[in-house]
Parts: sequence; C-alpha cells; structure tokens
Amino acid sequence: MPLLDGEIRSAFAMTEPEVASSDATNVQTSIVRDGDEYVINGRKWYISGACNNRTKIMIVMGKTDPDGENRYMQQSMVLVPLDTEGVTVVRPMQVFGYDDAPEGHAELTLENVRVPVSNLLLGEGRGFEIAQGRLGPGRIHHCMRLIGMAQRALEAMCVRAETRIAFGKPLSKQQSVREDIALSACEIEQARLLTFKAASRMDEGGNKAAKDLISMIKIVAPNMACAVLDRAIQIHGAAGVSQDFFLAHAYAAARTIRLADGPDQVHMMQLGRNLAAATRFETGRY
Repeated sequence: MPLLDGEIRSAFAMTEPEVASSDATNVQTSIVRDGDEYVINGRKWYISGACNNRTKIMIVMGKTDPDGENRYMQQSMVLVPLDTEGVTVVRPMQVFGYDDAPEGHAELTLENVRVPVSNLLLGEGRGFEIAQGRLGPGRIHHCMRLIGMAQRALEAMCVRAETRIAFGKPLSKQQSVREDIALSACEIEQARLLTFKAASRMDEGGNKAAKDLISMIKIVAPNMACAVLDRAIQIHGAAGVSQDFFLAHAYAAARTIRLADGPDQVHMMQLGRNLAAATRFETGRY
C-alpha cells in the first residue's frame, strides 16, 4: 500500500553486467529455496531508481530452475526490500556522463540475501511471463516520452532558427535549416501516429495482438528522436552540446532508449521473423 499511495518507490532489477540481458533467459542471478525463505545471489546494474532514497523495494528477476527444460520457465521474480541484509548498492552508473540524480541507475550486488517465500510473485517459473506483460506498456511509455522530447526539440529548433543571425540573416532563411525543420516535423508526426495505432491495438486486443506494432514503434521512435535532437543540436551550434540547453541531456536519454526494453536489433529480428512467418496477407493486420 505505501507504494500504491506514492509514499515510496520501487525498482526493477533484471539487467546484469555479465550476460547479454537483451535475452532475459540469460539472467544468471540465483533464487534458491531454503525452507521458508529464498536465498538470492547475483549482480545487477542500470537498475533505474535504486539510488533514490525513496526507493524501498525491488522486483528482482533470477532463476529458480536454471536446468529446467523450458528456458522460458526457469526465471522467477521476487520482492526484495533494499534494506535487506546482503543488498549492496555499489555505485550509480552514468549515462553519457549523466548520473540522473536523484533516481540514478544503480549497480548492486545481492549476496546471500534472504526473503520470505511469500515474496515470490505469481509462482516459480513465471518471471518471463511477468516481464513480457510489463514490457509492452513500458515500451509505449518510452515512445510517448520520446515524441514529447522530439517535439520540444523541434520547437527549440524553430525558435533558434528565427532568432539566430548568421551571414547577415536569420538561420531560418537558410534552405538546409528549413529542410531540417520540415523533415523533423514529418518524422515526429509519423512516429506519433504509429504510437497511437499501437496503443489503440493494445487497448482493443491486448499486448499479444499489438506485438508487431509495439516492435515497430520501439524501433522508430528512439531513432526518430535521436535524428531530430541531432538536427536541433546542430542548429544551436556549440550551445547545443552545452548545459545551457536541454538538448545534450535529451540526446543521451534518447540514445539510451535504443537499448532499453530491448535493443533495436532484437525488435527488428522478432518483427522480421513474425512478418516472414505470415503465410498470407491478412487485410487489416496492421
């Protein structure tokens, strides 16, 4: 209830430095039952929010059945309070030099961490199921934020182009600058409409029905935001990479989302596989 009431915050601990965590079945953190407790050992990093003093609990993903025949049922998720003995926040990770305080992205270790068996979510072997259920809506949220970020960059680009004088006239009089503004507006609107379509499909049919559209927008939106922000930085000149504007920090965030919740290559691989497997064109599929 404190979490639901907004009195505390939580963190999701899945990514690990020693394995390719874009494939969640690679996660190596062990969750071993010992009587009425689970004993957890592992190392996690880029655990967003874990550096915040208000974050009191983590959802930790690890393996309860590492030798199970079904590799998608080896993983489980368990609740671990941050103040549990054996939990150590090693350091705040940086993203392109930003530590994103106060939330931060922690590297942490779990050494013989013990929690009650009742802290397990849903049941043993259901961690991958939980992760997939969360990641669809999470990816849409990323895309929504990226579109807002790109829209803000476009507006800043327009203001700069109208007010900055170079070679005796405003930058907006330069053809290349006008083209950058026009192209950015087109790309933002394309990504916005695709996001709406993916969200609508999720509302109508759930995550599974929208999986291809979710992959599409997760590929499109971060790349779009990076491109728009890059143009905005260029039009701002040296100021664009400084702390005087939001652009440099926003670019770091947008570039990071090309990795978060599945890198571009994973989404393209799965999307291409799904499309190629379709034996016939179904009207209205997208």
